[in-house]
Amino acid sequence: MKNRATPRTKVKEEDALVEQFGRIQSRTNVASSPNKSLHVAIGDDAAVWQPRAGHETILTCDWFLGGTHFLADTHPPESIGWKCLVRASSDVTAMGAQPRCFLLSLALPSTRTGAWLEQFLRGLKRASQALQCPIAGGDTTRQNEILINITVVGECKRGRAILRSGARAGDAIFVTGRLGEAEYGLRLLQRAPKRMDIHDQRLRKHLFPEPRLAAGLWLAKHGLATAMMDLSDGLSSDLPRLCNASAVGARIHRELLPCVAIAGRDRLKRFDAREFALHGGDDYELLFTTGPKDVARIPKTIGRVPVTRVGEITSQKNILLISERGIYEALKKKGWDPFRRT
Repeated sequence: MKNRATPRTKVKEEDALVEQFGRIQSRTNVASSPNKSLHVAIGDDAAVWQPRAGHETILTCDWFLGGTHFLADTHPPESIGWKCLVRASSDVTAMGAQPRCFLLSLALPSTRTGAWLEQFLRGLKRASQALQCPIAGGDTTRQNEILINITVVGECKRGRAILRSGARAGDAIFVTGRLGEAEYGLRLLQRAPKRMDIHDQRLRKHLFPEPRLAAGLWLAKHGLATAMMDLSDGLSSDLPRLCNASAVGARIHRELLPCVAIAGRDRLKRFDAREFALHGGDDYELLFTTGPKDVARIPKTIGRVPVTRVGEITSQKNILLISERGIYEALKKKGWDPFRRT
């Protein structure tokens, strides 16, 4: 990996950082061997990529910023390494595509170039291997804050990409997994960061989320999703984006939401599982729609991940939440928004 952003007067420090990065990369065995489509990877000025015959290339990039998306002194470096690749890969998954390789741009202070960086790369390696998505190259530089940018290259069969814009009135709305689990873990970590065990299962979705790759590929293969996206900012913020792209509205049934299970000892903290399910971010579950004639073909689980019908698409361009008593109310956008004034 190379660095063009550091001034010439600091070339010695720059070279030392790049050299250290290379040594740690070698020790942790980040998956960097070229696959059949990746003809040239790390070690040259740029990667050489060729999609397989009959496939289209899917491209995405994602920021992961210290102080905004994670706290370097609270979140384990291994979790940060895992999550930065999973976040970006989830966008590829949400189009019914397969992540194939990625580029890493990393800026960090010199105090994070030792043990912290080695643990970060260990998490990145695990995610790379789990997704079978090797690193193709990138860039490094020094900065006062940790800045991570991931670009993922993916593939899908030509004409099979699932867009946000295909939903039609009468389609059923489904989600994978349980919603609000990542928000639950975040709240626990925020309350007692020094006392939490990173292996606590309540934190797993927040620290080590899993993109729903098998579900996305299955839906694309069988042509059952009319529209799809991943839930990164929360259902209340992401569903309107799908509806806007498709020029439709939606109704969500509150009692149908597959909510996070709040542990008994946490109920006194007044955690609201349904509020987490509606507005919690970082779940990286799939939100998709299916035409009326195909609803019966959607299984209850895909690859051991539950699939739940939570509502329907409407022709009226509003998003409504229906209570257990049948009361309609507008679903307010209360999910993650980096530009919202707090």
